[in-house]
Amino acid sequence: MTELPAAPAAEAPTGTASDQEPQYVGLATRIVSFVIDAALITVVDIVIGIGAALILSLLHIPSELKTILAVVGGAAYVLGSILYFVIFWCTTGQTPGARVMQIRVVSAGGARVKPRRAVVRCAGVILAALPLFAGFVPILFDARRRGFQDWLAHTAVVEAPGPSIAEVSRAKQRAIRAASRQAPPAMPD
Repeated sequence: MTELPAAPAAEAPTGTASDQEPQYVGLATRIVSFVIDAALITVVDIVIGIGAALILSLLHIPSELKTILAVVGGAAYVLGSILYFVIFWCTTGQTPGARVMQIRVVSAGGARVKPRRAVVRCAGVILAALPLFAGFVPILFDARRRGFQDWLAHTAVVEAPGPSIAEVSRAKQRAIRAASRQAPPAMPD
């Protein structure tokens, strides 16, 4: 008994995201994104540091305890910086700097990055920077623009064009106005 040939699969319409190759992001865009993130982290840490210094200036603390508090503060800075990147990469794939530059970190398959991979990627960024930033050089030559941290964590950085904050705000306002025009008038009691 012979089998019938399988029917051809329905093709996806052209121009959809499923048939387009992701656009990988180069080094300059990543640097600008990182500078924005570093500035944001620094501003938050300065505000926290000033607040802590003001509180500690009111207290009479021995110098040994001040040294311990400085070490704890430094550890909190490092941990906070790592958590900043891990949380953003795991939730939306975009840090605020990446959102400004319209880029996103994704897994090698294009899915959301898992927390373990995000932590590995953070470690990879540090290791890539240690030998005179040599770990970032492959971004210039690799077809998928992957640096050491991307190879280590099996991630990629892709373009993520989206509407600007102003466009989103205008769309919300239009939706609210349209809903208010269509709403029936309230009936008096």
